[in-house]
Amino acid sequence: MNTLTPSQYAAYWEKAIGFPAYSASVEAEAATNPTEGNSKYVPINWRRMQRITKTTRLTDTTLEVLGQLKERRYWLVITENWCGDSAQSTPIMEKMVEASRGMIEIRFIYRDANIELMNAHLTGTSMSIPKLIQLDRNFNVTGSWGPRPDKAQEMVLRLKANPATAPTYNEELHKWYAQDKQAGIESGLRNLLSGVAPQQPAAPPAKEEAAPPKEGGV
Repeated sequence: MNTLTPSQYAAYWEKAIGFPAYSASVEAEAATNPTEGNSKYVPINWRRMQRITKTTRLTDTTLEVLGQLKERRYWLVITENWCGDSAQSTPIMEKMVEASRGMIEIRFIYRDANIELMNAHLTGTSMSIPKLIQLDRNFNVTGSWGPRPDKAQEMVLRLKANPATAPTYNEELHKWYAQDKQAGIESGLRNLLSGVAPQQPAAPPAKEEAAPPKEGGV
């Protein structure tokens, strides 16, 4: 349940970083070729971000929605460099921000250093990321999106509920992303701008974000 005030969101906004700085952080960590902990997933995430940035083009429908925005939006995104879902979605967020021609501004903030913010935006009881918090000019929350598209979330919950498929759910998730080609992400963010509430079910109590995509993921 969200218990933060607009002034608290304003403070988080001030300490958050823009996409160039966030992207540079992922690139720099990937360049160290980490092999331990969650950091070992950063190199594959950096490659994903580069590929998606290079190959994805926004649809005409999304461009039309962006062109009709009348009020500025502020997107505060809770993330971590090792998060595979973030690598899939943050380049699309940035493309939409660029295409909004100044109507949307985006900044990124790290989950583990800002637990109070994360706890105000849980998915069920899970600290799942990325979580995009949409704010108005007075830093009131007007919506949120994340950690992944509805269909992907439903698939993940189904796979994790089955002991036979739970160990490899990340591999299946990133295969889904490859087939979907970011369409679900774009649609979800477009719905956020249009005021359409997300339909995805909440994650179970387990902290799903603690198991980033394996190196064999797409």
